[in-house]
Amino acid sequence: MSSLQMLCSGLPLRPLPQNPGRWAGVPHAPVRTPGLSPLEEQLALRNALRYFPPDVQELLAQEFAQELRLYGHIYMYRFCPSIEMKAYPIDQYPCRTRAAAAIMHMIMNNLDHAVAQFPQELVTYGGNGQVFSNWAQFWLTMYYLSKMTEDQTLVMYSGHPLGLFPSSPGAPRLVITNGMVIPNYSSRTEYEKLFALGVTMYGQMTAGSYCYIGPQGIVHGTVLTVLNAARRYLGIEDLAGKVFVTSGLGGMSGAQAKAAVIVGCIGVIAEVDKAALAKRHQQGWLMEVTDSLDHCIERLREARKKKEVLSLGYHGNVVDLWERLVYELDTTGELLVDLGSDQTSCHNPFNGGYYPVQLSFVEAQHLMASNPPAFKDLVQESLRRQISAINRLAKERFFFWDYGNAFLLEAHRAGADVAKKGANKTEFRYPSYVQHIMGDIFSQGFGPFRWVCTSRDPQDLAVTDKLATSVLEKAIVDGVKASVKLQYMDNIRWIREAAKHQLVVGSQARILYSDQKGRVAIAVAINQAIANGHIKAPVVLSRDHHDVSGTDSPFRETSNIYDGSAFCADMAVQNFVGDACRGATWVALHNGGGVGWGEVINGGFGLLLDGSPEAEHKARMMLSWDVSNGVARRCWSGNPKAYEIICQTMQENSGLEVTLPHDVRDERMLQQALQP
Repeated sequence: MSSLQMLCSGLPLRPLPQNPGRWAGVPHAPVRTPGLSPLEEQLALRNALRYFPPDVQELLAQEFAQELRLYGHIYMYRFCPSIEMKAYPIDQYPCRTRAAAAIMHMIMNNLDHAVAQFPQELVTYGGNGQVFSNWAQFWLTMYYLSKMTEDQTLVMYSGHPLGLFPSSPGAPRLVITNGMVIPNYSSRTEYEKLFALGVTMYGQMTAGSYCYIGPQGIVHGTVLTVLNAARRYLGIEDLAGKVFVTSGLGGMSGAQAKAAVIVGCIGVIAEVDKAALAKRHQQGWLMEVTDSLDHCIERLREARKKKEVLSLGYHGNVVDLWERLVYELDTTGELLVDLGSDQTSCHNPFNGGYYPVQLSFVEAQHLMASNPPAFKDLVQESLRRQISAINRLAKERFFFWDYGNAFLLEAHRAGADVAKKGANKTEFRYPSYVQHIMGDIFSQGFGPFRWVCTSRDPQDLAVTDKLATSVLEKAIVDGVKASVKLQYMDNIRWIREAAKHQLVVGSQARILYSDQKGRVAIAVAINQAIANGHIKAPVVLSRDHHDVSGTDSPFRETSNIYDGSAFCADMAVQNFVGDACRGATWVALHNGGGVGWGEVINGGFGLLLDGSPEAEHKARMMLSWDVSNGVARRCWSGNPKAYEIICQTMQENSGLEVTLPHDVRDERMLQQALQP
């Protein structure tokens, strides 16, 4: 068992640690098939060995070459630390700055075995969301953070710590970029090669920016999505007896079971990986598990009749479940499902993100590695079958949405019947959850704001919960619009439910959806509580990249922007730069995340609150920009709710002045002007 002090002392070389290989009893990433040429294999090996001095290269070359052959990537298993990987209290890290210690706290949380999907491959969530590309990068990053002063910035190139560079106390302590590949080469095929070479990395969203807080974040997002879907599609507030069917119980999707219980419906979630299913059941997030489709349907019927709250995990392929629901409808006339979605990792469909119905889990993993083209054909056939079943159910009073995982995009590419007549490139037969459910919430400035108590003390988290609740309650008393009040009330309910349902996995963290006013007020209240000793240690503020301003993604976050700019990434890049200029402790900019490599540019931040006046000033400046950037962009694209919010914000802030669009409604004028 190594110590934190040893972990910060640089790469362990003399003596070299023992090579444990792949651990048993831990989930592992699927075998990758990068298709490297012999020369490219040599380059991958050379790139990995350059982290090490010549006297150990011959030994390491043999095992690194074997990893490349067996797993399609060099993870450097020999250097996987023996320390218990978790977020330790901030004061235990041997650092010169609190900021560096906070970053270490967040990195180790992303790799906590209770949090990470494939911890030994450094994957936090989403099947391929890397924290680092290999373990040498982890050791070097921890070393640099331990040495860092307030006059230095650590620069990260796609997992690789380039080094510490002179800066200033007002600059970020850490600047991260992941996957910044030249656009013409940002294809999936090129990515697999570049990742195998060790020169780029897919950081998902909060995996590579060190801001993941376990599945709590997606639990909250799913709670809000299902609540608002029920309001929009079913016209109800009470979901008792209503059935939500979906798939996936992995790193992110595992949250769906808990979300179903919190909103009070019946959630049926299919999962092909027995280990993932068992993990959620052991956590208490799944109430019941079955591998019998007959029992699944029987239990679903019983729960509907009794209006039970239930999360039921079906160990099997979701296509079988959808097709069985069609069979029940066609033979009995009974529609057994009200709402549906999908949370497989369809951004990565041919490398373990989606398993075809024709094969067992083990068979699929074997074919994926041995015959990728055949595996791809089966995946696409499976997607077509899944859509066919969903289309049949949708003829009745059943409502389906895409959960931003590229499911409909990949189904469309597979030739499934998801086209929408007269639609633009970002629209399909079924809406994305941003287009119909969460888009207006983003336009009002609401998004997934979060914080982490670095003391790791649950009492500190309880204090922040009370502070956040009181801030939102005060805002309601002071008077807000009805639509804003509804969001505040949903989030007050969320905080209370989150504490009751014990949603903390890993670090002591909380998430809620808040607008600009709420975020700033909560940050100020927390900072003051640190200053007066009510909170014992600094608190890290962050958010999901999936937010108002953080992500340009035409098939998810910006799918409800219709002025043609949905495929432009100015907002996310400007947000990254603007956060860095306004006091962020660290910033990150990524290619990929959510819907996949080459489909999105997104960014995030971390901001350390330490109780100082400087921290409060930074929070006010940075959080205001971090929200108003996206609201202003949505306003310019023609969203009326964003227009209203940005006008109100300008009235309250004399330093803000935004270009407002004029209405262009005269279709006849446009048509006449374009006539030859």
